[in-house]
Amino acid sequence: MVKLSQSPNAHQPNASSTPFIQVEDLTFGYDKQPLFYSIQARVEHGEMVGLLGPNGSGKTTLLRLLSGLLRAPEGRILLDGRDLATWGRRGIAQQIAVVPQELQVPFAFTVEQMVALGRTPYINLFGTRTNRDHEIVREAMEAAEVVVLAERVFNELSGGERQRVMVAMALAQQPRLLLLDEPTSHLDIKYQIEMLELVRRLNRETGVTVIAALHDLNLAARYFPRLLLFQRGIVADGGPAEVLEPHLLQRVYGVSVQVGVMHGAEHLSVLPPGDPALVEDEAREPALVHVMAGGGSGALVMRALADTGIIFSAGVLNIGDSDHTLALRLAGEVITEQPYAPISETTRQRLHERLQAVALLIVCPMPIGPGNLALLQEALAARQRNIPVLLLLPTSHSHLPTIDKPDPEALAQLLNTPERDYAFGEGVLLLRQLVEAGARVTVSISETVECARQQIASRL
Repeated sequence: MVKLSQSPNAHQPNASSTPFIQVEDLTFGYDKQPLFYSIQARVEHGEMVGLLGPNGSGKTTLLRLLSGLLRAPEGRILLDGRDLATWGRRGIAQQIAVVPQELQVPFAFTVEQMVALGRTPYINLFGTRTNRDHEIVREAMEAAEVVVLAERVFNELSGGERQRVMVAMALAQQPRLLLLDEPTSHLDIKYQIEMLELVRRLNRETGVTVIAALHDLNLAARYFPRLLLFQRGIVADGGPAEVLEPHLLQRVYGVSVQVGVMHGAEHLSVLPPGDPALVEDEAREPALVHVMAGGGSGALVMRALADTGIIFSAGVLNIGDSDHTLALRLAGEVITEQPYAPISETTRQRLHERLQAVALLIVCPMPIGPGNLALLQEALAARQRNIPVLLLLPTSHSHLPTIDKPDPEALAQLLNTPERDYAFGEGVLLLRQLVEAGARVTVSISETVECARQQIASRL
């Protein structure tokens, strides 16, 4: 295979710690409805990264943002440490190429003419192509193995052949970053494997960085060393063994699966559940601890519970909240609400039912507003049913001892609630009522975990 020449405008990977692609606090939505919130990610030179997630999770939108086709109102994307918005359309096209799911061509272009379109970012004002342009087009066709199709009409090709031609057209741009949107969709298994083998070979031989949105979890596990799992934000980032975790996939996709290495294979496989009774036998123990959090207030206690092997549930948490992202990885069950939306009656009823079965409720020092005031109302109702409730103090009060029954005058100060109560005093009132009903105030994560152990032991 002919190795493609490097773009004359390509920057060599530097020895510094600057990543090739840096995504900083990226927020985006359509029609004022957030799709994802405050995404953080980095991709190094030469990586192969697969984007996974259900329909509507934001994979294709992220690819469009990375290509410069869309602009985010908040956050930024850096290419080699430079804001993507400053590269300009021609500059971006000389660095980044996109292979879409499908390409509709209203003219009877031949394959060679299609691939030649990839040289557009380098064509001079007179629209003439140099001998070097023609040479690069030939190299791209050889790399994608479509030379034998050169004189065929693009629209008359099979799906797999068209995908290869689109890859060749992208390669003619001499990109350093190749973005693929569902490259195997609508292809039979033969062309799926051929396509991903081609992409992997190009990555290894030319050093092109690859980011691809995928639906097939098994193909993702086989061809991509790094996976990002999306659910309106990055839920998991790591290798296949870390990301393709059965309970995490169940929460994101809403379906039970089995994950393991099949006999004689070397890659992870994601399979439908087997005997329903077997799935039931393998199910995790019920969560007897529930965590109410938000805005990062539950990070420490959720990690501490997970580290000690205590299964817990969490919520209600809005999609995009940092606590929601962490809970999807650590909690046995997560009660979820849409981004920025107040807690609906349906979601509140689910929370109410969840609290019926817990041995302990932990209320973290979350911001309180009209949208989540129902959390404290449900916490108070749970305490009135004699369910043990722990109120965590903010970290600013970590020097204070545990106080079982602070007087009402000191309560607001201890909980630092005026600084995070956006419910016109109703949050402070509910917290006072919780303590008066017997909730315990604590400042210690270790004490919280120990209390959880004791309450679980008393229930068993």
